[in-house]
Amino acid sequence: MKKLLCPSMMCADYRYLEKEIESLENAGIDIFHLDVMDGNYVPNFGMGLQDIKYICEKSIKPVDVHLMIEEPNRYIDMFVNLGVDIIYVHPEADSHIVRTLQKIKSKRIKAGIAINPGTAFYTIEPLLYLSDYVLIMTVNPGFSGQEYIDFVDEKIEKLLNVKDKYNYKIIIDGACSHSRIKILSEKGVDGFVLGTAALFGKNKDYDKIINSLRKYN
Repeated sequence: MKKLLCPSMMCADYRYLEKEIESLENAGIDIFHLDVMDGNYVPNFGMGLQDIKYICEKSIKPVDVHLMIEEPNRYIDMFVNLGVDIIYVHPEADSHIVRTLQKIKSKRIKAGIAINPGTAFYTIEPLLYLSDYVLIMTVNPGFSGQEYIDFVDEKIEKLLNVKDKYNYKIIIDGACSHSRIKILSEKGVDGFVLGTAALFGKNKDYDKIINSLRKYN
């Protein structure tokens, strides 16, 4: 099955955002990945609502939004109205996470949970019934350029083992290098968020990079 390659637009060159969107789509990416941070749930800020609206309007490919914010349930309608196709929420940030996932799905878009490195598998397993996607963080959320946290591999294996039971797709977010993508693709991971480790800040030859990653399908 074709792997989902999801460029993290937080790493894009915003001086030429329209060109970045076009170049990435022409290269064959699958989903644009947008990070939203409120400075509370994680100690950083990004992305702006204007940027999200612009990318949703300009893109042909689906757009996901990763909400690293407190009380995400309060903002679901806003992001749906901006035009996103997938919304990821962190269970720790929402005291009524089941209700929030149900709300996302009621909007006829895809619901996803984002799992931090320190989040135990057993605490999120009941949520898998409502999850179309599971975003596994292999770095601490909030900053790009971090090193891969190896002990998350055990959690990846557990989520792979029950993937068919709950019918979700697994996406890895954090330090997704070419070598790591190759290893995890062979294990059955469905997709990867591409940041500075594999895509951005290399040589701008997105066609060549995406084509090289496709060989791991």
